Amino acid sequence: MAQHLDIELEQFDEKVILRVEGRLDAASTPILEKKINALLEEGYSSLAIDFSSVEYLSSAGMRLLLSVTKNLKKKEGDLILFSIDEEVMEIIKMAGFENLFHICSTEKEALQE
Repeated sequence: MAQHLDIELEQFDEKVILRVEGRLDAASTPILEKKINALLEEGYSSLAIDFSSVEYLSSAGMRLLLSVTKNLKKKEGDLILFSIDEEVMEIIKMAGFENLFHICSTEKEALQE
């Protein structure tokens, strides 16, 4: 099965928003990981991911988000997830990760953090 994940970047001051569209699963997670690692190498430490077009989040995707969150905290940075679909949020809650991630309801809220 082909991996379907589109990522667009948008910069706001020191924060970069990754607009992710598709499924964040074992096949597509490496695509997001490569993009995030490139941003970290460029020195960005404040990232926000727009989840409004993410239709599925697997354990592989959650592991990546957890790893990035931990790495950014070491650098005094932050990873913010926002506009999470109800079904995807349910997956995060079932895993018990809702308190491990910095989650905002809207893009405006995420940009103010």
